[in-house]
This record gives sequence, C-alpha cells and structure tokens, in this order.
Amino acid sequence: MMNAKQWAGAVWSKVTDMPMERKLLTVFLVVISLPLAFIGYISYSNYSGSIENTTVSYSNNLMIAMMERMDDYVEDMMRVSSIPAYQAEIKQNLIRSNTYYERLRKNGEGQSAGNDINQLLQIQRGIQSSVKFINNIKRGANVVYIFDAYGNGYYSTETGSVRSNLEESYRRWKSLSDQSSGEALLLGTETYVSTLNSNKNALTVVRKILDDISLTPIGLIAVDTDFRVIEDQIVEMNKLTHGNALIMDDRGSLIYDSDNNHSARDIAGKVAEHSEKNGHFYADIDGQRQLVIYTTSADTHWKWFVLIPEKEMNKDSIRTRNTTWAATFAIIGIALLISILLSIALTKPLRKMMRLMRKVQEGDLSVQFPIRHRDEIGQLGLQFNRMIVRIDHLIKDIYEIEAKKNEAEIHALQNQINPHFMYNTLETIRMFAELNDDEAVADMLTEFGQLLRYSIGDVRERTTVRAELEHVKHYVEMLNYRYPNRFRLHLHLEENQPFLEIPTLRLLLQPIVENAIQHGFDDSKPVMNIEILIASSDQSLLVRILDDGLGIPPETRERLNQAFLNLQPVRATGRGGIGLRNVNERIKLHCGAHYGLQVLERLQGGTEVVLKLPIGGYEDKGLTEYSDGGRR
Repeated sequence: MMNAKQWAGAVWSKVTDMPMERKLLTVFLVVISLPLAFIGYISYSNYSGSIENTTVSYSNNLMIAMMERMDDYVEDMMRVSSIPAYQAEIKQNLIRSNTYYERLRKNGEGQSAGNDINQLLQIQRGIQSSVKFINNIKRGANVVYIFDAYGNGYYSTETGSVRSNLEESYRRWKSLSDQSSGEALLLGTETYVSTLNSNKNALTVVRKILDDISLTPIGLIAVDTDFRVIEDQIVEMNKLTHGNALIMDDRGSLIYDSDNNHSARDIAGKVAEHSEKNGHFYADIDGQRQLVIYTTSADTHWKWFVLIPEKEMNKDSIRTRNTTWAATFAIIGIALLISILLSIALTKPLRKMMRLMRKVQEGDLSVQFPIRHRDEIGQLGLQFNRMIVRIDHLIKDIYEIEAKKNEAEIHALQNQINPHFMYNTLETIRMFAELNDDEAVADMLTEFGQLLRYSIGDVRERTTVRAELEHVKHYVEMLNYRYPNRFRLHLHLEENQPFLEIPTLRLLLQPIVENAIQHGFDDSKPVMNIEILIASSDQSLLVRILDDGLGIPPETRERLNQAFLNLQPVRATGRGGIGLRNVNERIKLHCGAHYGLQVLERLQGGTEVVLKLPIGGYEDKGLTEYSDGGRR
C-alpha cells in the first residue's frame, strides 16, 4: 500500500500532467466552489478583523493627534514657566522682595516705615505686571503664580480662578521643587476651590527661579493650566469613534473621564495587566464587552484610552456578511459559464505556439506567430517572433565571426616575418662574419633564432605577457645590430609583477613596435626611443606603447580609431595601419568588443598606442602552455 505522501505525489503528478485547458477549468471550479462553503465565515471574520484594525488604527491616530496637541500645550506651559529665567526685571523684583521681607523679619512688622510700604507696592506692581505679560503670552493658563523665597505670592488674573488654599498649595509645590535641580515639574490634574467658590480642574507646572550669579533659589513660579482647552476636542473625538475617552497619569490616577461615571474604576485593574506603551484589548465594562484602545505619551507618560462597545463596532460587518451570502449564490452560476469560455480562449493561442515551437525544433526558422491582440499572449508571441529572427541573425553572425577570425589568423601568418627584414638581417650577419670574425655573429644568430622560433609559431597558440615583451626585446636588439644604437627600448615594469604571467594572444606587441619604427623613424634624430608601460585597470590590462618618432596626422589617427572601433578596413596610407588593424581585429574576435587598440598623440611628440586586454576569460578555450626559451 502506498502511504499518504506517495498518494499525494501521485495525485499532484496527474494534475500537473493535465492539459492547460483542464487545469484552468479545474482551478476556476475550485476557486468558485470554495467560497460557497467558507464565504460566510471568512468574510465575516476578515471584515470584522478589518473593522477592528481600522478602528484601532483610526482611534489610535486620533488619540496620538490629541496627545501631541496636549503635549505641545504642556510643553508651552513649561516654556512659560521658564520666562522668569530670562526676565531680569522679575528676578530683580524677587530679590527686592526677599530683601524687604528679610529686613522686615529682622526689624519686626511694627517697625516698617512709609518708604518700605512704597517699596513693597512697587515690587508688587512690577511682579504683577510681569505676570500679566506672561498671561497674555499663553491664554490657556488659568493663573500664573510667582512666589519669593519667603512664600509671598504675586499673581494677576481676570477670571477669578485663584486658589483659595494658595498657602497650602505653595508648601506642597515648594517641597516638590526643592527635590529638583531647577527643571520644570508637571504635577498632574488637581481639583481645587477658587476664591469664587467654584471647583476647578487644572494641571500645574512648577519651576524654581534661580539667581544668575549665585544660582541659589530666589523664588518659585507655578502655572495652573485649564484642562478645558482640549475638552471640546476630546468630545469631538468621541463622536467620531462612538466611544468614551479616558486619561490616566503614570501613577494610575484619573486625569479625565468623558463619561463621568465608574468606567474608570472598572478599567483601572485592566491597565495594570498591559504595561506596553500602546495597544488594545477587550474588557467587560459597565456590563458590556468593549474594545479598549490605549497609547502612552512619551513626554508626560500619561495613558490615553478610548472605550468602544463591540456591538457598535461590528454592526456593519454583520450586515455585510448577510449580503455576501446572497451575492455568492447569485454569481456562482455565471462564474462557472465564464470559466469554461475563458479556459478555451486562453489555451487556444498557447496550443498554436506549441505547434510553431515544434517546427523551430525541426529547423524551420521561417515560422511566425500571428498576433491579433496586445495582451500577454500577444506580447509572448511578439517575443517569440523576435527570438526566431534573433536566432537566425546569431547563426549568421557566428558564421561571419568564424570567417573573420580565420581571415585574421591567415593575415597574421602571412605577416609573421617581414621578408625584407629577413634579407637585410641575413646580409648583415654575412658581413659581420666576413669582416669581424667575433662573437657578435653568434649573438646576432641567437637573437634571430629567438625571433624565428616565436614568429613562425601558430598565431592561435596562447602565450604570456612576459613572452611578448621578450619577443619585442629580441626584435629591437636585432634592429640595433642593423642600425647600431639607433633604437632604445624602455620597459617600465617590475620583474615580479603578477600581470607578466597573464595569458594573451601571440604577436600583439611586435607588430605595433615594427609599425612605429617603419613609419615613424626620424632620420634627423640619432636615437628613437620606444617605451612600454603596463598597468591593470578593473578587469582589464592596459599596455601603452609610446615612441618619439614623426607622429601620425590627426585625420589619419581619427580614421584609424574609427576603423578599430567598428572593425572596418583601413587603407594603407601615411602611417601604415594594416599590421595595427590585424592586431585589433584579432583582439576583438578573441577577447570581445570591449577590447582592442586606440591610437593617441603624445604631448611631447610622437605616437602612443594603447592595447586594452582582458586579465582573464577569452572566448575560445584550449590554452596551450608556452615556454619562450629566450634569454632574460
């Protein structure tokens, strides 16, 4: 018996082997049939989850916006509390007040003179004027209190919201501020009775006032902030979320409750279970299940809550579920019919393309896929037609490249050794043998043997950069035998450089040096200098061959470079070009179109030829090891 894995593999194999038309029909049937069994549960669950996520995200964004406005408001209050630190007039009046009451305490209250009373009135008017200035800066502040070091308070208000228990509040504020180093303290929401016998809710910001020189406390500022400045905005948020808003401080104390009932007490125990800064959870509050969404202010560390009844949140999803069931049964019949028609329409052009591919496989490249539409099938057919044309062109290009490669190798074989050069060299050797009868003949024969051994070899055989340089050295030495000390070869490289062993084509450098000597030799100069510099750049090897000869006219140089770039024939006029073209063509055919020759003009006069060669990776393989056998 086959196990479950084998059975599943057999079933899957049968499905994958089915024709495309049956696969599409099967997929359409499965996709249409599955919603019949699961559409109710899936749609209701997904939509309910979507509504919950949307509600959470929307409510969270509203709370964050409200929280940021509240944080900004509290931050403004903290900045208001820092105004005395920058107002020299307030500090001077506080110092005068401290001095006055210190003197009054020493002398006794009954000994104050009229001038002291006038001084006190000036101090009061000065500080109250500053307080009125601060009140005008921030309209949302209920009252701004400024106390001197002896607890004497100064304030100015038009609303009558002054605390009736100001002395008690001062002692508490003083005790808390003494524990700080001068930063502003946010004390949270507090309910107090005003002098008009009305209950007020306010947040209080307290800060010590320090002397600029001694940095000792000279007073205290307290700012009572009216919480009603954002209450209207919270009510508007409740209308949008269909819920109620709560704010608690980091100690779990209630700061604001839009419902004004016991829901805050019901949620207090749940808050302790969720220590995260933001999130949501469900809780039974006031006898019904509610979604509780909360976030935490990074500045005040208050937690903001929105409580939304679950029944209110899901009423739209229930209505959607019922509508989805009805719509599913109505469209399933139409969908089955459409699936059959689509499967036939989609697979017909694919079957046509399969027949054409079989013809291409048999070697018929004249086929064309008929394109009737611009859809994916039409684009696929267009690419198929382009592929056939491209394959035909590639086959022709391969034949052409092979023909050019063979032609270049034949030209290289024909130009391996200049016959005129061989005849003159042999004549020179004969003359030295007759006249000198010394070791020079042996040296010349050795050099000439090295040249012949290297030049007559197969040009398709690979060599190394070191062997190419040695071949150029032998060639120049032979020329100096014929024309004594007329040519100097300078190799600017180190012996152990790694690129000397890089494999390359044969007979690349010597034809360029020969071209420079034959067409650039200046009889007016006693010596012609030839320099070879080699350097690596990225993945390429750059070989620069420079001479100080006659140079090349600009139009000839431009024609040569264009021919090198496009593999065009070069007319043998002026400064040669046949040998250079052969070298360039062999490099491009064997190494790629990115490599080859470039002819430049030297600033000091003469010509510079740059060879760009690959460091590795020729198109044709079969590298043959080469030992130059020459002397170093």
